[in-house]
Amino acid sequence: MSNWKEYLLEDVIDKFIDYRGKTPKKTKSGIPLITAKIVKNGRILEPNEFIALEDYDSWMTRGLPEVDDIVLTTEAPLGEIALIKNKNVALAQRIITLRGKKQFVFNPFLKYYFQSRNGQYELQSRASGTTVFGIKAEVLRKVHIFLPHIAEQRAIASILSSLDDKIDLLQRQNKTLEAMTGALFRQWFVEEAEDEWKIKISELPIEIIDGDRGKNYPKNCDLLDVGYCLFLSTKNVTMNGFNFNQCQFITVEKEGLLRSGKLNRNDIVITTRGTVGNIAYYNDLICYTDIRINSGMIIIRTVPSLIDPIFIFCLIQSNYFKCLIENQTSGSAQPQLPIRDFKQIEVYYPPKEKIDNFLAFAKPCLNKKFYNDLQIEKVEKLRNILLSKLMSGEVRVEYETN
Repeated sequence: MSNWKEYLLEDVIDKFIDYRGKTPKKTKSGIPLITAKIVKNGRILEPNEFIALEDYDSWMTRGLPEVDDIVLTTEAPLGEIALIKNKNVALAQRIITLRGKKQFVFNPFLKYYFQSRNGQYELQSRASGTTVFGIKAEVLRKVHIFLPHIAEQRAIASILSSLDDKIDLLQRQNKTLEAMTGALFRQWFVEEAEDEWKIKISELPIEIIDGDRGKNYPKNCDLLDVGYCLFLSTKNVTMNGFNFNQCQFITVEKEGLLRSGKLNRNDIVITTRGTVGNIAYYNDLICYTDIRINSGMIIIRTVPSLIDPIFIFCLIQSNYFKCLIENQTSGSAQPQLPIRDFKQIEVYYPPKEKIDNFLAFAKPCLNKKFYNDLQIEKVEKLRNILLSKLMSGEVRVEYETN
């Protein structure tokens, strides 16, 4: 980093767009609203909130977004960052939009800078608040950043964005595969379901397994960055399946004291506390051989000779089943789905011939998805390694200046 220059953020930013006040009434359609909760992992998720077209001009008085502007969440959570890819959006509170001065900073590079450990430290170390932890606009302006030559910024951003593009492609493929299997499942086993198929989920040829919550349940001091057995947290079981970016482990000795809650291959994990209904499938491609669930999850284990676990996975992953879970979920401060209530859920269990016909289509689709998941994990790890090394100056890239 010897030839990188230090700046205050305000010195290299042309536009700080910060929205305050009461957001216009949200609608079911109209102008997509970018809120803090849909800015995640360097991307803007598909908006699910909108404001009316007639409210747009009166709300967006502080500035209109442009493609490749940066959105940065300033609280709850702090430090999520992404690039705007469609300028026809509205910006909610708890987000600041940044647009760099072109002679100093390349916006995609700045986005990666704030994703890096260095950038996150600059944000987190200047944040304040007890009830709500965040960073104020006037403090953000004084954040220190280090920038290489603009041509090197472009070269660095090109490398990292090519990896992100690969991840996006695989994720889009997965959405297509899931949509196809989900549509067929809905048609055959929901829309065309017969009343005599309905049984309680506990009557299926499956085991519903709770984790060990006894005296040997791991405490925070037992959780390690590396170790023998992966001890799942809610960060590992997401709405898109397993995510192993942040893992915690327990020793072989601690793992040996626990009774129930250890995964077998082809087990299905469901979160039952906090965020209820996230689902993951422990397929053969997952590299971890010893995994245990925490107290906010349960395991679904099939009897393979009686039913294929892929069918149960498709059932539990379906929107139909997610609605059933919502109806059984209790608690306001912390939603939860007790195992006794989960067992009472009624589902459609069709004849074996119909299940086999469905699996002939669904299994190749899901096997492709599981392979894509593995590739996504590998590319994400590579990107994160390069992000750290490129932003620290440990790895340099060749570039041409005009």
